[in-house]
Amino acid sequence: MTAQAIRQTLSARLEVLGDEGLRPFFLLSALHAALWPFLWVAGDFALPFEEPLPPTLRHANEMLFGAYGAALIGFVTTAVPEWSNTARFRGRPLFILAGLWLVGRLAGLLGAAPLAPVGAAADLAWLLFLPAYVAWVRWRRPHARLIGMLFWLTALAAAGATAQAAIIFVAPDLAAEALRAAALVFIGLLGLVLGRITVPITNKVLDPTEETSPYRPHPGRLNLAPGMAAVALAGTLAGLSPAVTGYLMIAAGAAFLDRVGEAFVGREAVRAPLLAPALSSLLAGIGLLLIGAARLGAPYPETAALHMVLMGGLGLGVLTVFAVAGLMHTGRSLAFPRTVPVALTLLVAGTALRVLPDLGVMPYPPGPPHLLASVVWAAAFLLWLWSYWPILSRPNVSGDGCC
Repeated sequence: MTAQAIRQTLSARLEVLGDEGLRPFFLLSALHAALWPFLWVAGDFALPFEEPLPPTLRHANEMLFGAYGAALIGFVTTAVPEWSNTARFRGRPLFILAGLWLVGRLAGLLGAAPLAPVGAAADLAWLLFLPAYVAWVRWRRPHARLIGMLFWLTALAAAGATAQAAIIFVAPDLAAEALRAAALVFIGLLGLVLGRITVPITNKVLDPTEETSPYRPHPGRLNLAPGMAAVALAGTLAGLSPAVTGYLMIAAGAAFLDRVGEAFVGREAVRAPLLAPALSSLLAGIGLLLIGAARLGAPYPETAALHMVLMGGLGLGVLTVFAVAGLMHTGRSLAFPRTVPVALTLLVAGTALRVLPDLGVMPYPPGPPHLLASVVWAAAFLLWLWSYWPILSRPNVSGDGCC
């Protein structure tokens, strides 16, 4: 190809990728989720440069604001315009957000102390942008159902700002507390998003013509999971005792388990688009129960339970949103490619390999600690990326939407 042809091809590809938030950010999130844990484990849990903070805090920061942060940016800039019937972000604004996110990831990958303030400032910029954007949309569309999203994004911005400040000023204890709060916020967002998207997905599975709406969730269950996550977060921020917060975690876990019951809509419940979000709630609920039990004296490290929540519950939820929205927002039918169930299974397997040995359920796999888990986990996201790159990098086949 000539240089001009290459430029034209690149320009056309960027135009497609900048058409909607999910296109660049879901791809970036999947790539980061696949590579970061593997590099972290393969690098013997260290960074290329020595950073004043413990490397484990950087690992938590990168998973929350790196992998899951990109997924959140893509979801908010895609779903909020659709929920509010407002113009979506396209082109340059999306690439500016992507640039900010990438600066933060560069700082996290290298771990060099001089880059820490730069990366923290970049992350803080997009963290503050998200709630400001949703507040602006809510002001323009007062009847849009955005209050829950605004609450959780504001809470994430506060936790993220605290974490980034702690990174800049080298305050490891404060950074650890802020990252734990951010993890709970992401769990609240998971409950909110699953409750919001499960309804249209279920109705589309039950009636592909979309002429009827046979599925109507119980109103009391719709916000139970994020509501109990908010109570657990409030108890944690209030400094309540480990026993009290343990019981609050158990209550939040029970709320997520209760959501699993909503998936039983007949024989269609075993179809992947319905089974995957149910399993996400199941793993999140089990993980929260395990966290509560650990705080009440169960004989295993709380980090194992936390990985069950964040790798299993949140990870499976994110991959499910990638699979569903990647089809529906490009005008395709809600029929997963054959690779998607395999990717979802690999993610669950990677979570099990990471968590179950710490719980004493199975022996540790041979090789360096957590290496096999990171490889299987990476395979899940890389398989989705391989399947969906042709979909997300090409124009829509129609103007269909999702949620």
